[in-house]
Amino acid sequence: MSWVRIPQNVLAGALAIIFLFPLAWAAVASVSPQAGTAQVDGWGFGNYETLANYQAGIGQYLINSTVVSVLTVLFTLIVSVLGGYAFAMFTFPGRNVLFLVTLAILMVPYATLLIPLYVLLNDLGLQGSLVGLALVLTMFQLPFAVFMMRISFESIPNELREAALIDGCGSFRALLHVLVPAVKPGLITVGLFAFLAAWNDFITPLVLISDSDKAPLPLAVANMRQQVMGIVDYGATEAGVVVLALPCVLLFLALQRHYVRGFMSGALKG
Repeated sequence: MSWVRIPQNVLAGALAIIFLFPLAWAAVASVSPQAGTAQVDGWGFGNYETLANYQAGIGQYLINSTVVSVLTVLFTLIVSVLGGYAFAMFTFPGRNVLFLVTLAILMVPYATLLIPLYVLLNDLGLQGSLVGLALVLTMFQLPFAVFMMRISFESIPNELREAALIDGCGSFRALLHVLVPAVKPGLITVGLFAFLAAWNDFITPLVLISDSDKAPLPLAVANMRQQVMGIVDYGATEAGVVVLALPCVLLFLALQRHYVRGFMSGALKG
């Protein structure tokens, strides 16, 4: 190991500890004895039992979160791939202006859009539904997703698309069978961001979901915090944090290589 890399490794290790410490603390607190929780004596999983049996049950809340997250990922990938492909591969009047307008949505605080979206979903008959929630979360993801997919497609040599067209592929078939496999890291990056945003979002379901049985897990955990006489059940809350974080950590570890490559898409484009 080069002596020059030692400070870098020490700094990386320190940052890893800082970022992992809250999660480790929550994991330990979720199984440790605490007054006012289901785990009063000894170490165990009493807090997880409280979480599992809360109202509709953790299984239902996990299903709700999974449905919303999967739909958000699917909607985001479909729209961003088509949008990124159009912005990268086709020339049309106002292309750059339209792209800048799409990116400008990032500057709008999304909380200010929730009430108009609530009214719109109510008119469409989707208010309070998981599909409506997924559509709203998709809208918030699209500016970043379209940007990522555009630079991913732009990093592909144009000769690859031209060769596919010469071989008889139409534009859509060239996209589906030739270009999409070539931008796999970008797809994974967009999908991972969409999943993490949908899985952990609290404000949007708080406004749009009124039926407690349709609540995703973050909203259910927040509701569970307030027990009798306003006393906060910190043990069950920590258990909910662990259950929320675990899928995100595992998914990120499994896809981190593609995630980094996705962010590097277009970095060397000359």
